[in-house]
Amino acid sequence: MSTDRRKGPTSPRGRTTVVVLSVVVAAATVAFAAFSTTSGAGAGPTTPAPVHPTAPAVIPGTYVALGDSYTSGPDVPVQLSPTTTPPAPTACQRSSQNYPSLTARALGLQLDDVSCGGATTVDMAQSQGPGIPPQLDALLPTTALVTVGIGGNDLGFSTIAANCASYTPWGPTRVGWSCQDHYTQGGVDQLAATVASVGTKVTQVLREVRERSPGAAVFVVGYPDIIPPTGEGCWPSLPFRTTDLAFLRGVEAELDTALATAAAAAGAHYVDTATPSAGHNACAPAATRWVEPVLPTPGSFPLHPDATGMAGMAGVLEAAIQASGTQSIGAQLSAAQTPRHPGTGAGPAGRV
Repeated sequence: MSTDRRKGPTSPRGRTTVVVLSVVVAAATVAFAAFSTTSGAGAGPTTPAPVHPTAPAVIPGTYVALGDSYTSGPDVPVQLSPTTTPPAPTACQRSSQNYPSLTARALGLQLDDVSCGGATTVDMAQSQGPGIPPQLDALLPTTALVTVGIGGNDLGFSTIAANCASYTPWGPTRVGWSCQDHYTQGGVDQLAATVASVGTKVTQVLREVRERSPGAAVFVVGYPDIIPPTGEGCWPSLPFRTTDLAFLRGVEAELDTALATAAAAAGAHYVDTATPSAGHNACAPAATRWVEPVLPTPGSFPLHPDATGMAGMAGVLEAAIQASGTQSIGAQLSAAQTPRHPGTGAGPAGRV
């Protein structure tokens, strides 16, 4: 544990702010974990998907979106429910303006979005709760396109964010003066090992996707930047200790690297949303940021993509799909198209 004892404000008002920040950070990550009633972070999918010795041809334009809250879009208008068109379990906090929906409309695809807030890799093959089927059940041998946005809950994002919330820009955090010291006690980076296990679980998910939809083009969508790539952050909007920011940036980068490696191992495409979102992080102005700070603007959820972020991610995904040269996805795809969403500046970006 670090012996760093530098202290910032200690007034009663400062202490009240800390308590509020800690509570909000914990609440902000509820969409990652709260709705997963049968999930666990210790194992990936274990039920083999049926093998199709002679798979039927894919149906162009059919698209299945798998993922967690960074895909589903909690609080992003318009939220879907069992009575909307299309319907969705209320607990999944799924938006009709999330990046799968925007991508489907831009490219003329027939979307089956089964993303759900709180999902882990376990929830790909198991029910996440009442009325929420395993996400992999949406895949068919004829599916042409699959996107996968998963892994943050397996890493334990909610716990990390809550533990690293600091009382002042100098500390302490919930787990000591430095959350980096907490996660690297004894010289062992605990999160590095966890990230490696996430990559293994996502690789297994992608194998099952390939078994169920052998002719589909598969795209793994990485996580956008939450923390600014440089600088001292923006406490208390992003309530992390100044000297912990580099550590947290590294965690973000390691998770995305693990997802990219898993995609390559499974013969899937990786969609980098971190690079194009770097200037649209949670410390950016409200009009341009893709990810919200702890205290979000109306119609968005803390520490999650907002409507602008969903549009930006959709633009990156659309460009990646077109750059892949996959002709079976849909008749509207053309190398000459450059899909954009108004107000986001999102055009061809990211790596595939």
